[in-house]
Amino acid sequence: MPESLPRVSAQTDEREAFVQTYRWMLLARILEEKMASLYRAGKITGGVFVSRGQEALSASLGSALRPGRDLFAPLIRDQAGRLAFGEEVIDVVRTYLGSRLGPMRGRDGNVHRGRPRQGCFAMISHLGAMISTVCGALMARRFRGETGIVGATSLGEGGTSTGAFHEAMNLAAVERLPLVMVVANNQYAYSTPTDRQYACRDLVDRAVGYGIAGHTVDGTCLASCLEVVGNAVEAARNGGGPQLVVARLLRLAGHGEHDDAHYITPEMKASPLGRDCITVAEETLGNTGWATEEDLECWREEAIGAVDEAVARVQKEPVPDPNTETWSALATTRLVDSYTAN
Repeated sequence: MPESLPRVSAQTDEREAFVQTYRWMLLARILEEKMASLYRAGKITGGVFVSRGQEALSASLGSALRPGRDLFAPLIRDQAGRLAFGEEVIDVVRTYLGSRLGPMRGRDGNVHRGRPRQGCFAMISHLGAMISTVCGALMARRFRGETGIVGATSLGEGGTSTGAFHEAMNLAAVERLPLVMVVANNQYAYSTPTDRQYACRDLVDRAVGYGIAGHTVDGTCLASCLEVVGNAVEAARNGGGPQLVVARLLRLAGHGEHDDAHYITPEMKASPLGRDCITVAEETLGNTGWATEEDLECWREEAIGAVDEAVARVQKEPVPDPNTETWSALATTRLVDSYTAN
């Protein structure tokens, strides 16, 4: 099963790290394709946002973090990173299909899932809001005397235009927090091109203004993402303060399954930015001799099997019943009773 893959660690060699991260990318691609298919069949309420073209960047971030210790606040195109950080396929499918057995108990939008006690935060839709959330959690751990922890989140280039982004990055810089901020510059903020989003030469130039370290990376290349993102995470972990990573790539789909992405120009699609990171990774695996065609096919079949098994299981599970559910926003009966008494 893909979920049983060992995690990437400091002891993992280059080939093993590449293969493991590629497999998270592949699983994310297949899982999102299944969710998109169910959405088109009318089986999913709400939107479906796929990360096609951004899996290498996201999976590299999730692989560089330590599940159960580090903090990760994923965004809508971070399915690969979520899986690499420890999210199970069954959790994903349960949330999309509204199962009451899922982490959100069928009570929230499908992108707002998480398990905060395990360090994976549920997403806030307002762009930039997750940065201050991670900063707050890092401050709390500092007050408790905990060290060696990294907090990471991601954003598209459009989200860097929000006030929340600037305020939170300034806070992280002043407090020298171990924050890794990964920006996927996918060329379009929904349908707004980058030349209408910012006037600086490169978004990484903003790092200088905050007084933090900045890094750029080819987001279509898994090897480059593993190196640059991994180095940024280690720098933050070892006292280097906040790290801003800006990746160049192209979203190879619409903003969501409701969007046909007609605004993306043919020239952009044909450019190096338009390379499919899955294809690039498979070429690397073949050229280095790290995997055969038989290996690739076996991994794909395993991923398909894991996704199909989860979907078949969840389709038999109950959804919330508004007539019998206790629709409390508070987590425990003790807190509910206390709130009512006051």
